[in-house]
Amino acid sequence: MSLPPLSPEQLVKPRHFELRMSLIFGTLFISLGTHLPYFPLWLQAKGFHAEQIAVILAAPMFLRVVTTPLLTTLADRARDRADVYVALVAASLLLSTGYFLTPTYAMVLAVSLVLTIVWTPHSPIADSLALSGVRRFGSNYASMRKWGSICYLCANVAGGFILAATGPQAVPVIIFLALGAALVAGLLAPRMGRPRKASPLSATEIQHAAPRLFNAYFLYFTLGVGIITASHAFLYGFVSIYWKSIGISDSVVGLLWAWGVVSEVCMFLFFNRIFASVSVVRVMVIAGIGAVIRWIVFPLVWPLGLGTAGFFAVQSLHSVSTAMVLIGLQKMIGETVPEERIGAAQGIAYFFNGFFMAAVTLASGPLYDRLGVDGFLAMIPIAIVGLVLIGLAARSAPQHPVRG
Repeated sequence: MSLPPLSPEQLVKPRHFELRMSLIFGTLFISLGTHLPYFPLWLQAKGFHAEQIAVILAAPMFLRVVTTPLLTTLADRARDRADVYVALVAASLLLSTGYFLTPTYAMVLAVSLVLTIVWTPHSPIADSLALSGVRRFGSNYASMRKWGSICYLCANVAGGFILAATGPQAVPVIIFLALGAALVAGLLAPRMGRPRKASPLSATEIQHAAPRLFNAYFLYFTLGVGIITASHAFLYGFVSIYWKSIGISDSVVGLLWAWGVVSEVCMFLFFNRIFASVSVVRVMVIAGIGAVIRWIVFPLVWPLGLGTAGFFAVQSLHSVSTAMVLIGLQKMIGETVPEERIGAAQGIAYFFNGFFMAAVTLASGPLYDRLGVDGFLAMIPIAIVGLVLIGLAARSAPQHPVRG
């Protein structure tokens, strides 16, 4: 049978929809922009060694690959996804206070495990809200999502200068304050009602135009995305520690992270102009090749005497290996997944991203202990596997995007 139509209220675009979603993305990424580059430094400052850091970073990833799809699917069934988002942000704010307790290995691991359950779904649920606006009202996803990257960048820069002045002990405080800001923004989230959209297609046509999520194209594509993304695990887990070990200051570390995000924002700004006519599979192939080049070049920068300028140059590839993956994934979902299943699709994609990222992060601790920066070379075959899967996806791509 056909999907039920939108209610009269859902046919009306929420006031300042793009502005409110941009605010949600912005506040959402401040905490992430602090956690990713600086949380490993906080762990190191508390006396944890590389393998313990890898476990603290990876264990929550393994847990969230199970819990995040469940919560995003729950959000699909809720009266409004925004209510679920607000509840999860509030819970994250409360649980983040656990990092103010005595930072024993068991305590930090326990807090990280519980916190990840309610923290990780923020991004996919926000993406689902934004994509509903894209499908219903023709909103531009990249123009909203870019503010997440901009605020992530600001968190990278500001965090570096704060840590230079105060030391890594400021990290839990920044995360707590950022989650508080995210809660305020969440209370202003546009209410979209049930994520259900009338379709001009019959039920039979829907099945042909938008097959179930467990089809070859969707699975190969999301697996490929997950593995290409996972090839960044060594970077995310240990590059700040590596930069500090060769004498780069906290403020410059922050600027290096921020430069990668600057390049990401530039890709968000110019993607439609450059790649509007490029298929999503080709976009992902370019992203995978960019990742391979990045991991080949990174270990060569310091030995060749290229200094911090060389690292800034390599960080520019973030626009390809990361931004194009983010946009390409959302483009694929928007083209092939009907609105009432967007949340579930996001959950499956995050499952693959999280599982492979967790596995590679767990392996990155021993790799860094044994190989140091040369551990990046182990990321090359991982990215190549992702490229092969994207190639397999291309062979089973649907002929027509979903309409309506």
